Amino acid sequence: MKTDTIAAIATALSPSGIGIIRISGDEAIETADRIFRSKSGKKIAEVKSHTVHYGFIYDGDEMIDEVMAVVMKAPHSFTRENTVEIDCHGGVYVMNKILQTALKNGARMAEPGEFTKRAFMNGRIDLTKAEAIMDLIQSKNEAARKNSLSHLKGDMYQKIKKLREDILYEIAFIESALDDPEHISLDGFHERLENKTTEIISVVKRLINSAENGRILKEGINTVIVGKPNVGKSSFLNLLLDEERAIVTDIAGTTRDTLEESVSLDGITLNLIDTAGIRNTDDPVEQIGVNKAKKSLEEADLMIYMVDSSIPLDESDLEIIPLLDPFKTIVLLNKSDLTPVVTKEMVEQYFKDGILPQCITIAAGKKEGLERFSGLIKEKFFAGEISFDEEIMISNMRQKDLLVQTLSHMEMVKRSLEDDMPEDFYSIDLMAAYASLGEMIGEEVGEDLVNEIFSKFCMGK
Repeated sequence: MKTDTIAAIATALSPSGIGIIRISGDEAIETADRIFRSKSGKKIAEVKSHTVHYGFIYDGDEMIDEVMAVVMKAPHSFTRENTVEIDCHGGVYVMNKILQTALKNGARMAEPGEFTKRAFMNGRIDLTKAEAIMDLIQSKNEAARKNSLSHLKGDMYQKIKKLREDILYEIAFIESALDDPEHISLDGFHERLENKTTEIISVVKRLINSAENGRILKEGINTVIVGKPNVGKSSFLNLLLDEERAIVTDIAGTTRDTLEESVSLDGITLNLIDTAGIRNTDDPVEQIGVNKAKKSLEEADLMIYMVDSSIPLDESDLEIIPLLDPFKTIVLLNKSDLTPVVTKEMVEQYFKDGILPQCITIAAGKKEGLERFSGLIKEKFFAGEISFDEEIMISNMRQKDLLVQTLSHMEMVKRSLEDDMPEDFYSIDLMAAYASLGEMIGEEVGEDLVNEIFSKFCMGK
């Protein structure tokens, strides 16, 4: 199939040491030969694949830049098409000038994600790997990077491929037995299919359950710091950021609005929101901040409730505690370097139904307790150390939705088995599960969905 030749700037459009203009398509070599003059005098069409050549880019008789041309001939390139990458000096004007010259000489501007889309369409990668590339680019921490690399290596693809093979085997067996009952017996098949269905359901459920951890790794933990005024919320934010980001004073109500920052803590990203102190106030500006603090709690993955352990709990604390979800809450008894008058037990008595939050002591002003807090985050969200040796985490909603569909179809198979339905009922739901998994890796997917997925990529990728 003949394809257009596309070109784009593959590096950030900002001043840098090196810029890369990527050209890919059936006429990528010819386009490059029209604008590149090698020092040796050789044409790119004459050189071997996967070689680098020194020379100059020309627009007609005008020399634009001194460059290196990297040649990768089909099918041994990322797109499985002829590809030439021009490594030039990283000035924005220079990169744009070379790109415009390539466009004048046979290429067209690539759409967002079109290089990766071509890699998918040409069978170089599956959809889970394509999405992993974007996740890798956007990763905010070490944990997200490792999860994206796991997908990029094909771990997710192999797991889904194995599920599809298992399902397809059962479909083929049913169809064969129905077509040739004299030679293929269904004796004992129900029990075998029930065991296989249970096994598949278990795997799919584990993948679905991993989606929340995958989302947190990818996007970060939405973390809201709440407490009454002057308990040390801003000091704790500064401790996490290791800089004086929030204003800290002895005056209650200093923080009038929410402050939002992100910090990586042992490979986990916390999207921090430092809120105004929650209390009854007649100050209309401060009240807006208090209302925003309450709203932030509704959307939080993690609630950090700060308590000044050196002063008694009061009505402001009693107003805050009912707003907290104990499953999502960590109580920080701050100012532990002072004489404590508030204990863990005193705070816990105000949480109802016997569901208690986790609680540790810190001294944010003296930069004490960060290590304990970090360990508690890992324990709360990832059961200790984060490992990618065995667990594969779903990292986007498209994949999760398709797995939920797969689970629904497989549970229908199980129900049909329990109700002793005819075998062709099993085939219908098994085929639906097979199709949902196929859509996940891109083997059964429409053009509109493909276009939507790759439109989210950056230009030149």
